[in-house]
Parts: sequence; structure tokens; C-alpha cells
Amino acid sequence: NITTEMYQYNIVLGAVPESGTGSGTIIDIQGHILTNYHVIEGANEVIVSLYDGSSYTGTVIGKDRENDLAIVKIELEENKEITTIEFGSSANLKVGQRVLAIGNPFGYDRTLTTGIVSGLGRPIRTDNNLIILNMIQTDASINPGNSGGPLLDSRGKLIGINSSIYTNNGGSVGIGFAVPVETAKCSILLF
Repeated sequence: NITTEMYQYNIVLGAVPESGTGSGTIIDIQGHILTNYHVIEGANEVIVSLYDGSSYTGTVIGKDRENDLAIVKIELEENKEITTIEFGSSANLKVGQRVLAIGNPFGYDRTLTTGIVSGLGRPIRTDNNLIILNMIQTDASINPGNSGGPLLDSRGKLIGINSSIYTNNGGSVGIGFAVPVETAKCSILLF
């Protein structure tokens, strides 16, 4: 679970804190966490809560705005045991393939939804008017707070990073999108 704090300045009230939430995936034992850029965008503070209840202050060490990806680093205790994700491949995905989405929607931590790959190669326009190409479309329920969490294949390997939903009312309507893991692999090399 990734929680962000940012401060909006108001001429009357001064610094007004705003919070945001998202998800992330631990990618190595050094404490690097893959998430979406929009999860950490503008954050003054990033707090990472792990599955065992421990919390850490995170440092954003890499940003790829064009692909909506970011890397957050946490400093772990010397003998801290953590579970990392195994990378799969998004290169040979097929429409109809079973997928699982993990995240923290609406503040409920560690949720799992299932679905299928509904489409491939989808271009998505972000709130910042950027076009992200080659997105994975899924009907696995992805809601606010799922952003940055893993999209897994049936073997539990990372194939995408949950990013957004298409909605008219703010809730899941069966059209979610994930950044392909192949795009994430390229971004990680740049960081």
C-alpha cells in the first residue's frame, strides 16, 4: 500500500494537506517498488505499508511520466525478509487469458480480483493528456487505489501494472487498463 501526502497552498489557510493512495509491487530485495507515476505525482511524502503491517518512508528514485511508471525505494532493516514479484512476459498475451489484479481499492488493503485479458495494444489518454500506447485491457476489477499494483498471469507472474479504469461514475465498469511488464522492464533499466 502506498500513501502519499502533498501540500496545496491556500492564501487563507496556508499549507493544506491532501492524501492519496495506491499500490505497488516489490521488485527486489533492496526495497525497490514499482508503481504508477500518477500515484506519486506531486507527493511531498511517500509512505509504504508492507503486507506484515510495517511502514517505511519511501523515496521516489525514478519517474517515467510518459508510461505512467515510477520506482520508490524503501530502506529495509538488515535481516528483513520480504517477498518479491517474479517477472513474467506480456509479449505473448492472448485475449481471453486469465489474469489477477492485486491492490488496495478504496482503502481496502490486499484485495484480489480476477478476470481475463479483454484487449491488447490499447492507446489510453491520461488526465495529463498523454497517450500511453500498448496498454493491456482487462475486465478484472480495477478501482481507485489499485493503481500501481500487479496484474498477474495464472502462475502468479507479473505481466502488467494496474493503471486506470474507464468509467463515467468513478467505479469499475469492466474496463481496466494495465501497463505491460515489457514496458516496465525498459523503464526500470533507465532508472
